[in-house]
Formats: sequence, structure tokens, C-alpha cells
Amino acid sequence: MDSTKSQAGGGADTAPPPHLLRLDKVGKHYGNVIALHDVTMDVEAGRVTCVLGDNGAGKSTLIKIIAGLHPHDEGTFTALGEERRFTSPRSALDLGIAAVYQDLAVVSLMPVWRNFFLGSELTTGSGPFRRLDVARMKEITKRELQEMGIDLRDVEQPVGQLSGGERQCVAIARAVYFGAKVLILDEPTAALGVKQSGVVLRYILQARDRGLGVVFITHNPHHAYPVGDRFLLLKRGRSIGYYKKSDVTLDQLTAQMAGGAELEELAQELEAMGSHSEVVAEVEAEVGATLRD
Repeated sequence: MDSTKSQAGGGADTAPPPHLLRLDKVGKHYGNVIALHDVTMDVEAGRVTCVLGDNGAGKSTLIKIIAGLHPHDEGTFTALGEERRFTSPRSALDLGIAAVYQDLAVVSLMPVWRNFFLGSELTTGSGPFRRLDVARMKEITKRELQEMGIDLRDVEQPVGQLSGGERQCVAIARAVYFGAKVLILDEPTAALGVKQSGVVLRYILQARDRGLGVVFITHNPHHAYPVGDRFLLLKRGRSIGYYKKSDVTLDQLTAQMAGGAELEELAQELEAMGSHSEVVAEVEAEVGATLRD
């Protein structure tokens, strides 16, 4: 597993897809606190870049830089071929960089079609006769959701009645419809069960197949590996690996995130406590598997 080799270039060896975003040694600090340091990453059209790390790894800071919430302090950030320093989320959105956060920014009591067009409602008529074009918005919402693989019987139903996976689909389809070129998904499977997580992973692949560059933020390598093309591992604000899928296995990703040294320290602490021999044996077995990888 060679992280240095895998950082060079991007995409397939023959015809690499266009770079939508490129971060080169990007960093961010808040006073004396270094939130992100020396992070390099590419986002390509029709590819999924997975960013993995536990809480406090720097994933949220990375999202804020890409989505325009906070400017970076170090390195260079290139978007659509030009170096950028965003001053607001609107700056990023105008370039087609859309972020779907965990809270989804939906209004639970409003119908699906109202949430789909929330803040960007279509109208018909002019002057004092201008009104919402409800029929057209319902038609577009139903069509766009069908193209993403979800067939709702009635887009009039409150979005709060949908499953977690279906709500994620509404947010993703909305971003795609309004011209997103880069789709940032912030832990979309974190609060979902196995079945609903699978539904969301399918939507991620559908967005990829429609030519979007997808940034999938997660702490779960088992969700990332089936859909990812590249993997950036963060720990305490720093990159501990950046790999093409052909250069890393799921077991290796998991081992990198688990950290052999931390597991070994845990095994020693448990052993010192005594009367937990079965737990110690399990942890030691995990340490052995990590070190072998």
C-alpha cells in the first residue's frame, strides 16, 4: 500500500476525467488551534472521493473550506480550473458546489415538492397576477426523484413522513437539479440502519453516473469502500493516507483508521484492570490483524 505513489495524478491511467476541485497542501487554523494541515485531494467528474476519519479528524473543517463557509489559510484550492478563496457559501454554490448536511435543511411538515424548491420556487404570471407554479414544481419533483431511483406515490406528502434514506435522496436530487457539479455529502449514512444506508449508497452511485464529482464524508470504511474511487484518511487534522481504490483494500482502510498502536494500548489497559480476559483476547486479536495488514 503506497500512499505516496497514489497521490500522484488522478483517475484512470489512459484518460483521466477533468478535475473539478483540487486541494494542494491546504490548511486551516483558528487562532492557535490547527484544525487542518497539509491536506491534498482531488475531486473529479464522475468519481467518488471518500473522506474518512473519526470525530475531530478535520472532516467538518474540510467541508467548510470546500463549501465556502470558511476560507483556507494555507495551500492552494483550485475549483473548475482556477485558484479560489471563497468568501461565502453562495460563492461556492454559484460554481456548482453543493453541500448536503446531516440535518438536510428540510421542513418536515412541508410537502416533498415544497422542500425540493424551497427558496427557488417557480412562478407563473406577472405583476399582481404572479403566483406559484405548483403543477410544474410537482411534475419536476416527481420526475427528478424517479431519475434518482425513487418513485413516490404522492409528492404532496410531508417530507417528514419519508424514511431517512428517502429524505437524503430528496436533498441529493434537489442539488443535482439546481446544477451541482460537485456534491458534498456530510455523513449521509451516520444515523441510518443497514437497509437505508444501502439506499443512500445507491443514490451516491447514481449521482456519480450522472457525471458529478461526489465528496462522501464518513467515518465508516464499510460504507465508503463499495462506492469510492479515492480515499482520503484524516486524523487530528492531518492526512494519514490518500489512495486510489486499486492501491488499498477494505481491510487496510479499516486498519489505518483503527490504528494498531491505539488498540495495543487499549489491550494493555484492559489487562491491567484484570478480570476481562475475554475482552483482552478479542482486542489482542484485532491488534494482530492490524499489524499483519
